[in-house]
Amino acid sequence: MNPDLVLCADTVHTLTGDDRPIEAIAMREGVVVATGTRRDVREWRGAATEIVDLGAAVLTPGLIDGHIHPVLGLQLTGVDLGAARSLAEVRALLAAAAAECAPGDWVQGWGLDPNVFGEQRIDGAAIEAAVGGRPAFVRLFDAHSALATPAALRRAGVDGPRTFAENASVVCDADGRPTGLLLESAAMDLVAEHIPAESVAVRGARLQALLAEMAATGLTGGHVMDFNGDSRAVVAAAEDLADLPLRLRFAPWCVPGIDADGLAELIAVQGRGGRRWRIGGVKFMIDGTIDNGTAWLEHPDAFGQSTSSFWPDPAEYTRAVRTFADAGVPTATHAIGDAAVRHVLDSLDGIGHRAAAPHRIEHIETLPSALIDRFRRQRVVASMQPAHCRFTRADHTDNWSVRLGDGRADRAWRCRDLRDAGVPVVLGSDWPIAPFDTRHGLATAQLRRPAGSPEIPAVQPDQALTARMALDGYTRLAAAAAGETGVIAAGTRADLTAFAVDPLRADPDELAAAPIVATVVDGRIVHRGPAADG
Repeated sequence: MNPDLVLCADTVHTLTGDDRPIEAIAMREGVVVATGTRRDVREWRGAATEIVDLGAAVLTPGLIDGHIHPVLGLQLTGVDLGAARSLAEVRALLAAAAAECAPGDWVQGWGLDPNVFGEQRIDGAAIEAAVGGRPAFVRLFDAHSALATPAALRRAGVDGPRTFAENASVVCDADGRPTGLLLESAAMDLVAEHIPAESVAVRGARLQALLAEMAATGLTGGHVMDFNGDSRAVVAAAEDLADLPLRLRFAPWCVPGIDADGLAELIAVQGRGGRRWRIGGVKFMIDGTIDNGTAWLEHPDAFGQSTSSFWPDPAEYTRAVRTFADAGVPTATHAIGDAAVRHVLDSLDGIGHRAAAPHRIEHIETLPSALIDRFRRQRVVASMQPAHCRFTRADHTDNWSVRLGDGRADRAWRCRDLRDAGVPVVLGSDWPIAPFDTRHGLATAQLRRPAGSPEIPAVQPDQALTARMALDGYTRLAAAAAGETGVIAAGTRADLTAFAVDPLRADPDELAAAPIVATVVDGRIVHRGPAADG
């Protein structure tokens, strides 16, 4: 057999349904070649075999984040505003960042929570004094909107409303003057394109470092929901430095206004990639976000917003999705509002299943009961991020809940109802929207509140997943959503995660804080942490 690597651990959850005790896993050339007990290791061992005994650690199939943006997220530079809970805190953080900038330099920030504005209008002028009149560009936490100061708007030549091919907006006051709030990518890019960008080489090195941090939390792979601009060059630059610490599957965007040549190009690039990455699927957005008023709801939100699709002609979206389905290309559609989810299901109804992986709907933040069984009947995967509950409050006093009203807010992230109905529920973080640490993701899926914060009331606790459901969502079901097998058995990929505690038995708060003992990708140890207690 002569395996390259043999890992031993007291507990191994293969997730195959086979209850035979497993303590040892042999790997060769990136594939599991045998499983057994520690007694079997002597027979497997070759002259070059590395044998690592992890003692009391618990091995599982490798963790996979079902929805991340590691390349696109590199644009988040500047000050992290995610912890700021008041406008005064935001201004103080931006002022400190501005103090380190030369006159005229851009001040950047990200993670801004719109709740800090309360009932005050979200306006770039509100942060102008804090940055000393410099051009500033601050992305809100949902990454679907940004706030630009008057100086930034002047630099970009944005002095009034604009028309876009997609449902984007330069928000203006009653006199037609931009407020600084920019909704969706097309509007945000008007300003962002004027900010000096880091080189491809620098971003490639940053991507390597980011993926190493992800591997240290047990992640072995991720479904990347973008492949925009110079992403290919950035990934290639990272791969020139070393093998990627994670296995990545990219889904390029398909946007409104695309023509037949554009659709054909997205079909042609399928399967291309490098040593640990490939293109597999296409990403759509059928709506925006509830917090911005750009989601697509069956009935308007409390401010009369969220009434239309991201695609000005939703029928164009339907035709594009069906084109990919006919070509055997799996699709993943961002759909947050109830009308958005319904339209995606309508568009996928009756299509053939020629793709190697299933079609998916991403986010699904508010869901009527009438749509749940359609996921199962149409074999559509639900890709969800329970960690996004951290942006809402159980008492419905947050912006998201206020906009929806109690009835729709009570249908928040219905992970358990979908799973109980037989729908595959894939879990992820949507990083950089929420932290990528999957230990916290596993815990939050069970707690419906941030891990380590028992004082925070749970959001819709009846939607909590069991420990096994949560682990399935980050392993077996996440792999299946990419047409792969996320279990531990001979012939499967040698991607493994070793926990210091048992993710199926540990208290979720304890799990979130427990070390990762080792992460294995492609049969190689890419992260070694502290050994489990023997």
